[in-house]
Amino acid sequence: MDWQTITVDTDARGVATLTLARPDKHNALSAQMIAELTEAAGVLGADPSVRVVVLTGAGASFCSGGDLTWMQAQMAADSAARAVEAGKLAAMLGALNRLPKPLIGRVQGQAFGGGVGMMAVCDVAIGVTGARFGLTETRLGLIPATIGPHVLARMGEAMARRVFMSARLFEAEEAVTLGLLARAVVPEALDAAVEAEVKPYLACAPGAVARAKALAQHLGAGIGPAAVEHSIAELVACWEGEEAEVGIAAFFARKPPPWA
Repeated sequence: MDWQTITVDTDARGVATLTLARPDKHNALSAQMIAELTEAAGVLGADPSVRVVVLTGAGASFCSGGDLTWMQAQMAADSAARAVEAGKLAAMLGALNRLPKPLIGRVQGQAFGGGVGMMAVCDVAIGVTGARFGLTETRLGLIPATIGPHVLARMGEAMARRVFMSARLFEAEEAVTLGLLARAVVPEALDAAVEAEVKPYLACAPGAVARAKALAQHLGAGIGPAAVEHSIAELVACWEGEEAEVGIAAFFARKPPPWA
């Protein structure tokens, strides 16, 4: 596939590594990356030779969240266009979340905003000590909307409310406590820790793994269409509000917003 913002490499065992490949932009989620990730999820999910997918990032960051140039473009769009773009982001997260293969997060660096959402759709995520994380949207006058259903499904409401609204940054060790990471290891041990999560699946029946994952999602809290549509509407409402306009403008002007 001719992807520009991601890469996919599959080894002889059927372990596919899906890499966010915008290291110069800290792997921020642009419109193109969102589209390519959605397509990749479909391709990997339908490929019977793929047994496990490892999601990681190139460079120093795992994913810094939504591309601010993309978000700035939404400020100039009308309501219908904003809803379409928010829907594309929600659809990408949903496609990864429903991927009928184990999705292992190899979180080699920091993650903010939408990057935390990318971690939350993984079946298990392993991160490195020294990395920092945060749901930083409220600093910009936005909210963690389309990622919200996945973050709440991962952390649970009580844990999520510790970091969901404050934009507070937290370390990998706290991410483990919050349920976002399964483990935090030193960078040198990351690949071995990820391999330890991958290897057991290679002894399992692929169809049974897919059905077990689907069953776990069915029996869990579940993320239904109503929750997704509500998250889209909430994001559009933020984009249409005065706070987002002021907050994003202040970011690009490298000035503090008036509420800081």
